[in-house]
Amino acid sequence: MPRNKKEEYLINENIKFPTVLVINSDGNALGVKDIRTALNLAKEANLDLFCISPQATPPVCKILDFGKYRYQLEKKKKENDKKQKAMAQDTKQIQLSPVIAKHDIETKAKQAINFLKDGDKVKAVVRFKKNRQLAHPEVGEEVMNRFISMCSDVCIVEKNPVMDGRNLIATLAPKK
Repeated sequence: MPRNKKEEYLINENIKFPTVLVINSDGNALGVKDIRTALNLAKEANLDLFCISPQATPPVCKILDFGKYRYQLEKKKKENDKKQKAMAQDTKQIQLSPVIAKHDIETKAKQAINFLKDGDKVKAVVRFKKNRQLAHPEVGEEVMNRFISMCSDVCIVEKNPVMDGRNLIATLAPKK
């Protein structure tokens, strides 16, 4: 088990290859050097020798500030995580019932239209709560079709209505 973060990476004395291709901090190749020479070059520059590509022949090592490099990697990872969360949040859900009133479905449609205008996708769900509602899925399909027709000005149907257990689900995407 590595004791600290530096031991997880091939850096400085952890590099066990006899010869390596050395790249300086500016990105210029210095050529193939033995490991002692490469380590001395890194120490002269007050930087670290980091093995970028251990699978290559010869392995590629770069002279860089490892702390700064690791900080930039963590920063990129956090940005990617934020983007993934943002993409997961751009699908809004609207829940309907097979016995929904006319005014209620109009209100839900207006809400969905606002989401679609903001560029979000809408997942419309008709939830069948009781067994007697499940006995007549055509009622739920009629509600879903009415809802989709109310939103049809600003959306396209990305996924047609499909039964999934006790739910009838459709996905609407904004028109571009």
